[in-house]
Amino acid sequence: MPAPLSIVIPTLNAEAELPLCLDSLMPGLEAGLIREVIVADGGSDDATAKIAGAMGANLVTGARGRGAQLAAGAAAARGDWLMFLHADTALSRDWAERTSDHVMTKPDHAAFFELRYRSDARAARTLEKRANRRARMLGLPYGDQGLLISRKLYDEVGGYLDVPLMEDVIIVRAIGKQRLTELNAEARTSAAKYERDGWRKRSWRNAFLLLRFLLGAKPEDLAKRYT
Repeated sequence: MPAPLSIVIPTLNAEAELPLCLDSLMPGLEAGLIREVIVADGGSDDATAKIAGAMGANLVTGARGRGAQLAAGAAAARGDWLMFLHADTALSRDWAERTSDHVMTKPDHAAFFELRYRSDARAARTLEKRANRRARMLGLPYGDQGLLISRKLYDEVGGYLDVPLMEDVIIVRAIGKQRLTELNAEARTSAAKYERDGWRKRSWRNAFLLLRFLLGAKPEDLAKRYT
């Protein structure tokens, strides 16, 4: 039987972060869990494509935009299960064991990882707790927590939409809280944007954008405020 899992990673000039992300997938390769790794690139002009090829990933190129790139990667994937992972996220070593258990025992549920920022700042720990609480209580994990979902369920909910922002929120709302499970492994995500903009400023801005979206704002309008 082929390995069940296709991993899809959207990229745009990700040469600095992609090697760590791909390295973190090694436990899944060793366990025979990963069928393929697909890097869905939106037109990088750095070494992203070269790195992807050198590390054994399949490269899919297409329109720029995370929603479009995730959808393109999923369309090219052949696995019975899909895992979507941001290029600046590295998984903890226990991810493969937790993922395998989920695939075997909860085929009708999607899953996400516990968020952890790669930062020693006290604000990072505070924001992690808030984000993980939101994901568990409201069923709203963001894309930087990864998404594990069967091909069957992915197709059922309509997959990722080609929108410039909130593609991660749209798909988990379509899945529904009752069909989402948190895996006991970490998605260790870059803190660069928070360190650049300030932890409090960026976290409140993101919360405001989410609130506006939930109140009916269009992703196209929200994207103008997001950097």
